[in-house]
Amino acid sequence: MRSRGTAARCLPSAALSTPAASRGRTPKALGGELAPAVAGVGLDSAAVRAAMVRRLAQQGLAPEAVLQAFERVERHRFVDSGLVAQAYEDTSLPIGWGQTISKPSVVARMLGLLCEGRALPLGRVLEIGTGCGYQAALLAHLCREVYSMERLRPLHERARENLRPLRIPNVHLIFGDGTAGYPKGAPYAGIIAAAGGADIPTPWLEQLAVGARLVAPAELAPGRQSLVVVDRTAVGYERRVLEGVWFVPLKSGVA
Repeated sequence: MRSRGTAARCLPSAALSTPAASRGRTPKALGGELAPAVAGVGLDSAAVRAAMVRRLAQQGLAPEAVLQAFERVERHRFVDSGLVAQAYEDTSLPIGWGQTISKPSVVARMLGLLCEGRALPLGRVLEIGTGCGYQAALLAHLCREVYSMERLRPLHERARENLRPLRIPNVHLIFGDGTAGYPKGAPYAGIIAAAGGADIPTPWLEQLAVGARLVAPAELAPGRQSLVVVDRTAVGYERRVLEGVWFVPLKSGVA
């Protein structure tokens, strides 16, 4: 593992062939520069993406830096070709294996909470639940380094394929059990999760740096998830329970 003070090294796309975490080493970055925007399949990607960003701005869900990330990352790249026409609607979409890509408004809300009142870019951030890779691509514009964990190997591989053409240098994809976090990269400036358990796992809290923040759903009452924000301070943890949400259940192990 490289020194934490060293910038992520750009690697050729061939380096993506084997998940480094499965060999017990720090995963390699997705190498290269961010790709320019291109038109979507059968739609004017830039125009509909800009309209989506305007809607998010009108709702006041996120600061300007988050909105800029949404404008730069093409959501239609991360959905099935048959769903491209719905890519910029405020709706969740299936990505296979019983999982979904979250609504843009929900993603904006969570990223907004992660960044709220904090100097950007954030440092090293851990994402639990890579899914199709869309939120990891957004985080790449807001953080110096992103470690993104996925427990389902087919989704882990799909995210790699989705992100490969973008050649993002500061995203590391990890195949593994996210309930344990990723101690090798700790401490983190932020942790964000796309699945909700009965409460916030203790390893996540332990892997937060002092001054860092965690944003995650949690099922604090049977059948009812809420968005939870935890700030780690010099004297402990400050916890806020916000609005109700619904995410897929947080599960341990890999599949």
